[in-house]
Amino acid sequence: MYYTTGFRRDEIQDLVAIVYEQDQRDATEARLSWPPVLGLFWSVVITLAYLRGNRVQWELAETYGVSQSTVSRAITGVTPLLAQALRSVVPTAEELRADRQYIIDGTLLPCWSWAAVPGLWSGKHRTTGVVVQVAATLEGQLSWISDPTPGSRHDLYCLDQSAALDHLATYPPIGDKGYIGRGMLTPFKKPPGRELLNWQKTFNKSLNHTRATIERVIAHIKTWKVLHTDYRRPYATFKTTISALTRIHLPLQVTALLGAVVSGGSRCRSGCGRRAVTRLRSRSGGTRLARLGMRSERVSGRCIGVGGCARAGSRASVRTPPSSRK
Repeated sequence: MYYTTGFRRDEIQDLVAIVYEQDQRDATEARLSWPPVLGLFWSVVITLAYLRGNRVQWELAETYGVSQSTVSRAITGVTPLLAQALRSVVPTAEELRADRQYIIDGTLLPCWSWAAVPGLWSGKHRTTGVVVQVAATLEGQLSWISDPTPGSRHDLYCLDQSAALDHLATYPPIGDKGYIGRGMLTPFKKPPGRELLNWQKTFNKSLNHTRATIERVIAHIKTWKVLHTDYRRPYATFKTTISALTRIHLPLQVTALLGAVVSGGSRCRSGCGRRAVTRLRSRSGGTRLARLGMRSERVSGRCIGVGGCARAGSRASVRTPPSSRK
């Protein structure tokens, strides 16, 4: 499972719990956001497999034994939930630390050419797509990704739109020659009619060695092939997909949100024998999402389909472990 999704099974189960909690917060009607025939667990697995390899939906349907339309509904339903559930781990441009120095660079995320969306053609890359700005620390830690802009726009325009430089005045960020004129540390351009001085060449070489870090960070982001090869789903969903992947990929990860998830071997009482979840009132008075064990006190839960429950989304009776009782 790791080689198709990029996550271990236990990490996917934790992610499923977070997505389920987000779905409960956003729910306005009884209809599930994911196909019941798959359950939430396999819907998340299929979505991650699609994002990791940009796989054709018919191929995923054949692999997981469902129809293409079911795969499409799973991806359409789960991707926005991932983006919403993990939004708190993504720093905005205003939250970049003023006491740190960053390396900034732009990259093109390719997509299909949509006649209704002008400005996607990038003359530099000779293809269509959107441009994002990426910031990383000198140690190579991804720190921020901007909102996408049409591929025809220059990196300077995208950076100005994000207003990131307004918050990084103490330590000027490092960039390439495309960012000259914005107060950043950039290499020297070769002047007309003469060569660079020796000290300028040495400076450029040193700065380019430092800038190599951001190139590796961007290459690591694009291990999610949906950001490296043409995005085929409707263009309106591209921004949500970028947001979801940004939030999954950031080194803060989802572990900061997992403190409320309690480990345990819970079972769905609807007959599938899989995990079930419910909301519990904690001793401090707050609510938390818990994985319930089989004990004596009965409460009401909902099967999230871990392992593929045919009754995913149905009400289930589960038992509360003694540690969760008041």
